[in-house]
Amino acid sequence: MGIEAALSADTVLTTSLQRVINWARRSSIWPLPFATACCGIELMATASSRYDLARFGAEVMRFSPRQSDLLVVAGRIAIKTLPVLQRIYEQMTEPKWVISMGACASTGGVFDTYATVQGCDQFIPVDVYVPGCPPRPEALIEAVMTIQRIIDEDNIPPKGPDGRRIPLGIALQPNYSTRPQPVGLSVSR
Repeated sequence: MGIEAALSADTVLTTSLQRVINWARRSSIWPLPFATACCGIELMATASSRYDLARFGAEVMRFSPRQSDLLVVAGRIAIKTLPVLQRIYEQMTEPKWVISMGACASTGGVFDTYATVQGCDQFIPVDVYVPGCPPRPEALIEAVMTIQRIIDEDNIPPKGPDGRRIPLGIALQPNYSTRPQPVGLSVSR
């Protein structure tokens, strides 16, 4: 009555359990936003209907670290919020992934002060760096798809000597495509 009736008698479907697990992990990434600045607005736009991050397997944003496996650090990180970020990372389920979104999260951006962390990769392992100030939603979608490819190919890095997973450290190429200008509009100098 099920799939057996639709298949011919000599058809056999075989796969490994690890491949099924990787497919399930790739198809159901649960992102946790840690948005503190303007990159958070682009993160919200990525989840909206125009870009629809859910089409790519990253369904609904979760605000509980125990239900999430992808941490998106978007915006600058103040020294006072750093312990919160580290605690959130430690509470996430394994395997966990981190995307550093924007110049502020990756390098501190224009905020070269004593109160701003100069890159979150000094304190938590970052897997994918998304360049831009702020990066376009397409760049964040590309970062999520990069992590999905790594999960699907079973290239999850092993744990280091301290018991933590070794970060991937993939830097995406900047996408400086110009936005289309309205027709009939010219700028005179």
